[in-house]
Amino acid sequence: MEVAQEEGLMRTVKDLFAGAMGGVAQVLIGQPFVRLQTTSQYSGAVDAAASIWKKEGPLAFYKGTLTPLVGVGACVSIQFGAFYQAQRILERYNKENNTGRKELTLGQYFLAGASAGIANSVISGPIEHIRIRLQTQPHGADRLYNGPLDCIRKIVAQDGVLKGIYRGEAVTILREAQAYGLWFLTFEYLMNLETRDKKREEISPLKIAIYGGIAGEVLWLGSYPLDVVKSKMQSDKFGAEQKYSSMRDCFKQTWRAEGMRGFWKGIGPTLVRAMPVSAGTFAVAELTMRLIN
Repeated sequence: MEVAQEEGLMRTVKDLFAGAMGGVAQVLIGQPFVRLQTTSQYSGAVDAAASIWKKEGPLAFYKGTLTPLVGVGACVSIQFGAFYQAQRILERYNKENNTGRKELTLGQYFLAGASAGIANSVISGPIEHIRIRLQTQPHGADRLYNGPLDCIRKIVAQDGVLKGIYRGEAVTILREAQAYGLWFLTFEYLMNLETRDKKREEISPLKIAIYGGIAGEVLWLGSYPLDVVKSKMQSDKFGAEQKYSSMRDCFKQTWRAEGMRGFWKGIGPTLVRAMPVSAGTFAVAELTMRLIN
């Protein structure tokens, strides 16, 4: 029994480590896109990239990388750890019930991915809430928060932990379940197509990256409206100035004011960023898993 527990613990540690490495890759690939998306003094992304490179140098694209490196690394670590744990539970269920299946069904892959998203939402909700507050606050003398810790302190003072820090958590849970259910389902489905005539370890890094990139596109196409509502709620004001009373109210007001287009604003840049970010995440996580197994 103790040997089995030690092996299970080691398996979990390896899953978490592979996910963390994927998270590091995700930040390093995606951080330059964040700098381009959050600046407003340029005519477009190309103009912004050229100007930043010329005036500040290439390292300028990685300003403020440490915080997301830690936060995203932790989130992706949880995603992969929870997914693989759920996968093993479902494989054991299939075996014990004599289903005759070596692989999970598509529904089971979605369930495992959704479980990973729900587990991740416990920390991703507050992390994204603070990030959105800092990114959308006024600049200069009108700035509301002097960094993440000051932001957390003021939000807790205004609305407490559950209503304040965890604002928008219900829609965050829905988004994470939907997004990561589709993310892992798409990647594993494409990988399983390859393993019909070869071992998983024989799949090339390029193909892993391509399948990961496709999974990233599916993730956002299937969950973007939920993400829009989440962002609106987490950037909303407090007290008497609060615009949205609930997730349902936010959906209703967005539909009334903007129609269907309101739920898809900014999808273009998001899809452009999603392909390389997701490709790098899966490629690094999968290759890390091969090295440590």
